[in-house]
Amino acid sequence: MGVIRITIDDHGIECSEGEFLLWVALDHGIYIPNLCAIRERREPYGGCRLCFVEVEGQEEPWTACTLRVKEGMKIYTRGPKALRLAKTAFALILSNHPVDCAHCLKTGLCELQKIARHLGVKLRTQRFKQFLRNLPIDETSPVFVYDPNKCVLCGRCVWYCHEKIGIGEIGFAYRGFQRWVTTFDNAPVGQSECRDRKEMVEICPVGAFGAKDRTVGKTKIYQTGGSK
Repeated sequence: MGVIRITIDDHGIECSEGEFLLWVALDHGIYIPNLCAIRERREPYGGCRLCFVEVEGQEEPWTACTLRVKEGMKIYTRGPKALRLAKTAFALILSNHPVDCAHCLKTGLCELQKIARHLGVKLRTQRFKQFLRNLPIDETSPVFVYDPNKCVLCGRCVWYCHEKIGIGEIGFAYRGFQRWVTTFDNAPVGQSECRDRKEMVEICPVGAFGAKDRTVGKTKIYQTGGSK
């Protein structure tokens, strides 16, 4: 792939043709909200719907995680259409997420906090009725606490379990607002073969997986990257 030149928010950038825009932007310090993106995925998941951008000459916004760059592209990360879609997706996520930052094991490292600051919104939704799950918190792992009520369905822990380490013990169960991540036999995640994997904390962008040892999870080895 050859080197091309594109523009993101009026910043000229050289990159390789065909790269996904999200990683190009993050690698150049341009933050685009995202929860489900993992650079190592063979194909983007595109589940969180937070990374919308606008492309000059295109009527509708694109998700940055699925958009491959081409020579001469002009991209705007804070266009009105893109921001409206991102804010709506964020409000939907919050409608199914208990916000208790003061007592959350992931506070300060939570991607929702970063996204709220970036979008200029509060960590609560007034647009949609809340449908909070009332699932038991799993503290059976020696290294992490799993709170499925805080799961944002990003699929990163599922990818890690299946693709990265090849265990495949956890996955999505049920549908709609009742969907959550669990083991296939509904046994506690903390008693699965992932029970001693601190990477479950590091890969989770929110407080669904929190470290019992507060020094765990600070490296963010699967960090979504970039700065505002």
